Amino acid sequence: MKAFGKILGLFLLGLLLLAAGLGFALSHLFDPNDYKDEIRQLARDKANLELDLKGPIGWSLFPWLGLELHDASLASAASPQQPFAELKMLGFSVRVLPLLRREVQMSDIRIDGLDLHLARDAEGRGNWQDIGRPAHARAAATPAGAQPDGTAQPAPDAPPKAGGIGALRLDIDSLVVSNSHIDYRDARSGRQYSVDGLDLRSGAIREGAGIPLLVKGLVAGNQPQLRASSELGGTLRFDTALKRYLLEDVVLKGEASGAPLGSKSLSFSAQGQLLVDLAAQVAEWNNLKLGLNQLNALGELKLRELDDQPKLEGGLSVAEFDLRAFLDGIDQSLPPMADANTLRRVSLATRLAGSRNSLALQDLKLKVDDSNLAGLLAINDLERRSLQAQLKGDRLDLDRYLAPTSQADAAASASRQAEVQQAAAGAAGNTPLPAKPSGHAWSDEPLLPLPRLRQLEGELTLDLGQLTLRKLPIDGASLRLRAHAGQLNLDELRGGLFDGRFALSGQLDARSDTPQLQFAPKLDGIAVERLLQALHPQDKAPLRGNLQLDASLNARGNSERALIDSLAGQAGFVLVNGALPGANLEQQLCRGIATLNRKSLSGAFADQDTPLDELRGSLQLHDGVASSQDLRARIPGLAVAGKGDIDLRVLALDYRLGVTVSGDQRATPDPACQVGERFAKVEWPLRCRGPLELGAKACRIDQEGLGKLAAQAAGGRLEDKLKEKLGDKVNPELKDTLKNLFKR
Repeated sequence: MKAFGKILGLFLLGLLLLAAGLGFALSHLFDPNDYKDEIRQLARDKANLELDLKGPIGWSLFPWLGLELHDASLASAASPQQPFAELKMLGFSVRVLPLLRREVQMSDIRIDGLDLHLARDAEGRGNWQDIGRPAHARAAATPAGAQPDGTAQPAPDAPPKAGGIGALRLDIDSLVVSNSHIDYRDARSGRQYSVDGLDLRSGAIREGAGIPLLVKGLVAGNQPQLRASSELGGTLRFDTALKRYLLEDVVLKGEASGAPLGSKSLSFSAQGQLLVDLAAQVAEWNNLKLGLNQLNALGELKLRELDDQPKLEGGLSVAEFDLRAFLDGIDQSLPPMADANTLRRVSLATRLAGSRNSLALQDLKLKVDDSNLAGLLAINDLERRSLQAQLKGDRLDLDRYLAPTSQADAAASASRQAEVQQAAAGAAGNTPLPAKPSGHAWSDEPLLPLPRLRQLEGELTLDLGQLTLRKLPIDGASLRLRAHAGQLNLDELRGGLFDGRFALSGQLDARSDTPQLQFAPKLDGIAVERLLQALHPQDKAPLRGNLQLDASLNARGNSERALIDSLAGQAGFVLVNGALPGANLEQQLCRGIATLNRKSLSGAFADQDTPLDELRGSLQLHDGVASSQDLRARIPGLAVAGKGDIDLRVLALDYRLGVTVSGDQRATPDPACQVGERFAKVEWPLRCRGPLELGAKACRIDQEGLGKLAAQAAGGRLEDKLKEKLGDKVNPELKDTLKNLFKR
């Protein structure tokens, strides 16, 4: 038995020596470089490839089946002059005996100087689509959509079947790709992407084991022009049977630059665990940590239905950061704002949901400066940029984010103030008011960003506990806005304001360069003095009281002046519990009555304002001028009716008022202001003319009307009596009026 064992051992040793000798002989006596033409033809016939072997082929047979190629290129047989892959060197070796057990044991795989060029033509066909289809299969007459064996033809982009490779067990010492380049071009869209300086290195590749992996390269794209030096590291695990791939402890980092970033750059980093489960059609990024310059975020992302319609879900939390500094760091500027310290504190937390063409931030909690908002932000159609926002918040001071007041606006306001002061001085003394005020300097600057408005698509719903807009403190603000194809519909803007309520609806058609505006404001019980002071804090409010207004208006144009000049429509209003500050019309008329009664007032009126129990009327607006024919006012001791115009183009008024006087209605009336039978039903004439800011100071006794009234009441005898009584007891205005009267 011992001899038999020895003989068997010698026999096996001989076989191994014979195999080794045969391998040595084949590798030295057989030169594959002599068969390059046959290899090229085999590549054409079996894989539809044009293989150009410029450099030598090195090989070994046993115990390693090795191959080394130099200066080779690959092209589709349909376009042999346009190689899609070129490489300087490819080298690998496989152990022969494990192949018999369907195991692939390889030493290092080395690829150096790979240039891979992928492209789609104008019809969307890729230069790789015919690879792997044998020439006889392409030439055979087969039914459309079928292969020679009658089975369905795979989709053009479908990769060739692996031919059972997936059943093999892989055992590779390492994979090294260096000095390589990949680019992709799409003729139909014009998009181009590339990776330069590609460097990939891995540890031992064995199924189920952790595989250290490191990839570096310079990634670039042309839409927009961007470049990014990137590095990706982690540990890869895979199970081909379960179609499960896990990249653990991912670290992606780099720095981007390009056209959108101007002269600045963006440092980025991402960490976490990446899982792709093709059997379950799921991809996940867990324990996500994201950094973009000073912005830091945490989250979880998941994609489902990978082969069909991918669905995104997950969560994201962004720590508080300085948005202004972040945007400045990527060379993006914000428009000028009234408060340059806004957007310094921004944070958010949200759930994510999306698809190929949509993205939604659900259960959003957004903090911007001192405002807290919650709700939904979504892009329902990425191609159309259709936006949807449903937000609720505690407070928002929108004035801080609006454009600051320009120097031109300040100069116009100062000029307006000087004009008002001059007009007020003229009204108080003997200077005639101007026939037509010089008016307000409405701006001719474009008011609306029409190109942007035409691109808006979506809906906005906003509810705020408190909203500050144009210095108006709105309580319980509610906004409903829709935009589509250049048409904006304000379905509702309502809230509480200065002890009252308001509502506004309207439409804006921005499809042409002359936009059309329609709006319908409604005010209910709003303190008009506080409203005017908020809108024009530099001006003293010319009116007090609680205002009700119901209007339907329209205008056209894209500047303040154009909108005011074209303003048209109608409005009805009622003012209760009001007053005209700075002038007591009742006192002025009492002086006139006292003069006509040939008496003197026993004392001055304590209140220097004109109280308004009620003021009502309607307005017809045309080309920026509001006309009223039915103005009615109730003032203690007076009843007023009038008609006239308010010229909004110059912010001036011209009203003729008829005042019916019942005399001093105070608890202790002045005897000199008692209305006798001659004047009990007489309508005294007033004219209010001048800048709106003057309010009641713009109203004076109508000289022409008073002359006619006096002549009717007293005839020629009244002239002498008035001359005897005038003196200095009557204010200069009334004195001048009566003097002019007696000159007739």
